[in-house]
Amino acid sequence: MSCKRLLAGAAVALGLSFLITAPASAAPAGIVDRPVATTGCGKPAPAEGTGHLTSGGVARDYLIHLPDGYNARRPYPLVLSFHGHGRTSQYQEELSGFSKTNAIAVYPQGVTGTDGESAWSGAPYSAPVDDVLFTSDLLTSLQQQLCVDPSRIYAAGKSNGGGFVGVLACRLPSRIAAFAPVSGAFYPQGGACEPSRRAPLIDFHGTADTTIPYGGNPAKGLPSIPDWLAGWASRDGCFPRPLEFSPVRDVVTQWWLGCSLVHFQVQHAGHVWPSTKPNLDSATPTTIDATPVIWQFFRTHPLSVR
Repeated sequence: MSCKRLLAGAAVALGLSFLITAPASAAPAGIVDRPVATTGCGKPAPAEGTGHLTSGGVARDYLIHLPDGYNARRPYPLVLSFHGHGRTSQYQEELSGFSKTNAIAVYPQGVTGTDGESAWSGAPYSAPVDDVLFTSDLLTSLQQQLCVDPSRIYAAGKSNGGGFVGVLACRLPSRIAAFAPVSGAFYPQGGACEPSRRAPLIDFHGTADTTIPYGGNPAKGLPSIPDWLAGWASRDGCFPRPLEFSPVRDVVTQWWLGCSLVHFQVQHAGHVWPSTKPNLDSATPTTIDATPVIWQFFRTHPLSVR
């Protein structure tokens, strides 16, 4: 079954526009939750591989992959893909596979948290750094170097990285067009969620996840996935109850009318990035590939930048 059919009734296309009021160089210091003009079109592309950036006084790294035949005068979508707790940007590149799409794919690297493992803001073990500021600074830097379409900037992530994508949906929805948490860890340390606009979200979670249980973990402050989704349905002004269908065996899709909120309940799956082939997360395939479904959702949800 095609990705388009999997998302039938859920994708709401928004208008593309490049009419932005302020160039990236004029952006004020701090987190920028608004469209920023790209100034990198026509410039020689930076080398693929590891990039470096200082944000909030902290040296940060990321991996970058350009589409085949990258044309510096053609605006491209940009996908940020955030790794899970204890993982690396290299791991996330192989796991999520956005480098195979026709997008500028960027894999940020988290810093070492309180438990000695890499992490992102919004978790009890994360370091005292501002990863939302890092994300904002990274986007500004990339838009100054590359021909990025400012209406097609997206964020996906796994586990702690998925939880951080949830934080970004609360903090940067007027800069990032759509969000895709996978097996997300939505800890209360992420803080209050008061998005500046409706945030299109597509979410995947396995019902047999023992790391971040589908039913939640009150001892850790983790909500059940249905409760987390209900929170976003309320914020985005959706109809309160989702419609459901099963596009493939062992997958239940929920989508909410009146907004752009979609959930894939992957039955019997653990703490994984769903894939129909064995991947770094699991030798046991699922019946759905998350990445192409996410990519199709992203493609149908550009940001209005008028």
